Amino acid sequence: MTLKQQIATEAAPAAIGPYSQAVQVGELIFYSGQIPLVPESGIMVQGGVAEQTRQVMANMRAVLQASGLDYADVVKTTIYLIDMGDFAVVNGIYGECFTGIPPARACVQVAGLPKGAAIEIDWIAVTS
Repeated sequence: MTLKQQIATEAAPAAIGPYSQAVQVGELIFYSGQIPLVPESGIMVQGGVAEQTRQVMANMRAVLQASGLDYADVVKTTIYLIDMGDFAVVNGIYGECFTGIPPARACVQVAGLPKGAAIEIDWIAVTS
């Protein structure tokens, strides 16, 4: 008997490697990082960090909905930025999505992200 279940949706970008969009173990769901790819085309959204952040948050919502959850169920996020100077813009858009008790969070600057993205977010949610 397996304790983990894979979660996948076509409403978010398909995995671009050997990983799952999300995996549920008990009441916890672990979500792979989302970058600003448009699900229908697999192409990076046009625009700067604001547009990229909005696309990441839309992708995040799509995978959450495939799990039967929403932003309110997220308990931990990690934001990866290629430029910490983008933090204020990202934080503002992120804050629009988490209007209740915000999740615990880390934010780090990285040397690079897949496909040249400016932002990636991964997260953990709880089902009850």
